[in-house]
Amino acid sequence: MEKEETTWEIKDRYYFLLNGMAPLTYVMNSRHTKKSPLLYFDEEAGVQRELRYASNQASPFVDEQKGQVTLEHIRFEDGTLMVPKQKQNLQKMLSMYHPLLNRRYAEHNAIKVAKDELLDLNIEIDALNAAKAIDIDQAEAILRVEIGSSVSNLSSKEIKRDILLFAKKNPKLFINLANDENVVLRNFAIRATEMSIIKLADDQRTFKWGSNGRKLMTVPFDENPYSAMAAFFKTDEGLEVYKSIEKKFS
Repeated sequence: MEKEETTWEIKDRYYFLLNGMAPLTYVMNSRHTKKSPLLYFDEEAGVQRELRYASNQASPFVDEQKGQVTLEHIRFEDGTLMVPKQKQNLQKMLSMYHPLLNRRYAEHNAIKVAKDELLDLNIEIDALNAAKAIDIDQAEAILRVEIGSSVSNLSSKEIKRDILLFAKKNPKLFINLANDENVVLRNFAIRATEMSIIKLADDQRTFKWGSNGRKLMTVPFDENPYSAMAAFFKTDEGLEVYKSIEKKFS
């Protein structure tokens, strides 16, 4: 049995190669051979059915084709292929049965593309609104993930500008970082280290007070030291350390 076709629409269809592939010409397998199998598994019948594109046949299945067949190539030009509505056999082969569907190529779906674009636009709007309202410390923390320690050299206006640009460029990442409290705590620890309020040992395993060298915490093995310090700030002991550092920022 073929796939349910009750919603099948007679129209021109467009296909494109995935992963940014756009060679001048790409010929896709259009018939079954031992070297290049082209089979569709019919789950209802429990059998493999051989596929073949023949321009003079109504069906893409060999067991439904009759008489002499006219074989043709399936050829993508510059990564795309337009199949007119008159070639229903090829359309159904590409849209429903070809084993490389959504692996090597996909069908262009204008409605799905519009929905995806609308979703992306809404996410971008949400990200920009959040970036506009964000406080300067959190903005600095998020930007540090993107541009590293150079954020320390930016003015407040530059940070506000760059956080908006970052939210526009990568809204999903921005939203994830904005909702991650550890980002702010990691930035807090980095700032404290840059100001020598605390010191990280050369082996990246120990934090100490910058003023007297007293040990604050040991970084667990194979863990990022600033992530470990962020987790430490959430403990009762770490909270007292956080408050003490915060006073020294003033």
